[in-house]
Amino acid sequence: MRLKIGLVTLVVPEYEPAIAFYVHGLGFELVEDFPQGKKRWVVVRPKGSETGLLLARAVGPQQNAAIGNQTGGRVAFFLHTDNFAHMAARITQAGGTFQEEPRNEDYGKVGVFQDPFGNLWDLIQPAS
Repeated sequence: MRLKIGLVTLVVPEYEPAIAFYVHGLGFELVEDFPQGKKRWVVVRPKGSETGLLLARAVGPQQNAAIGNQTGGRVAFFLHTDNFAHMAARITQAGGTFQEEPRNEDYGKVGVFQDPFGNLWDLIQPAS
């Protein structure tokens, strides 16, 4: 039996700024964007990846409070790249902010960045 994670929900304040950051800024692909009444089914993912993000517009105070804090202040997502400098520049240009200087670890080069919605990410260039 084979299992895989297909989607992870990411609560965002609005669809368009999230699409702009992930698709136009970071270069993710927009896989699906379908209306569902007052909601939309919006899926983005890094090109070539099987796992995507379901961008879910927050509805109500509980979901609004979760924007950018879905993991209680911990890094929520881990984005791997084969070109750290290029991707870091792209993230910054798109509105992401690095929380620390990149560092070298046994597993590769890593830097923590915050997306425009408050979510923390590790950008990692794995060691070869």
